[in-house]
Amino acid sequence: MRDHYDFSKMKGQKNPYAKHLKQPVTMRIDKPTIAYFKSLAEEMGMPYQSLINLYLRDCAMQHKKLHLKWAS
Repeated sequence: MRDHYDFSKMKGQKNPYAKHLKQPVTMRIDKPTIAYFKSLAEEMGMPYQSLINLYLRDCAMQHKKLHLKWAS
């Protein structure tokens, strides 16, 4: 591997697939839940949105289902 690479002649080019990788959404999440993920993310040294995304992705990949019974 070379010790030095000259990137000065490269033209900046955006990833054409980047806009398809993630979709912005608006969610209403209670304050204690956000506080929990923010503190956990701070411990791990990452943005809390990325941590929430990783957690939800793990749930989706493992087909986790929440078993709830709503009060009638």
